Amino acid sequence: MIYEHLGGRPRIHETAVVAPSAVISGDVTIGENCQVLHGAVITAEGGPITLGEHVIVMENALIRATAANPVHIADHVLVGPMASISGATIAEEVFLATGVRVFNGAVIRERSEVRINGVVHLRTTLPPETVVPIGWVAVGDPVRILSPDRHEEIWDAQHELDFPGYVFGVDRSTPDLMVQLTERYARSLARHVDDRAV
Repeated sequence: MIYEHLGGRPRIHETAVVAPSAVISGDVTIGENCQVLHGAVITAEGGPITLGEHVIVMENALIRATAANPVHIADHVLVGPMASISGATIAEEVFLATGVRVFNGAVIRERSEVRINGVVHLRTTLPPETVVPIGWVAVGDPVRILSPDRHEEIWDAQHELDFPGYVFGVDRSTPDLMVQLTERYARSLARHVDDRAV
């Protein structure tokens, strides 16, 4: 399903293949010989998304851009099943395995691998040819790659990155943080009411 959103229409190269159950919404450019498989969602929520050549987006993956954080995925990248990319830049020949999470402002450089259920956190930069092991967390710039049992170290780095402030514009110390966050985000998402199938 292809949708116009906020005046932006997807542009899909004639050699690309998009499964009928995938959703492509808004200012999305899909390059030559890309494959977007069943259940994948590629949605430009106010910022553009660009997929280079020979990008594979597997089943039920999510790629989402925001006005503050567009998405650029360079050539020969594989986005695994159920992976999620929000507002990030992915360089050439990157492998993102099943269940990987890449957050806003992240940059993954050439030929890096993020293995099953790995996380590349907010505003984190992976140098070229970096490997994030299965289930591990990459956080910060310069990057620290930590096992999930090192929660306190991960939290220290995450706290400095200020996820609610950076992504949602809400101060973490706000007493009604989730009220403010959900109301603001719901207003933004409500813009889909005017989407149009194309």
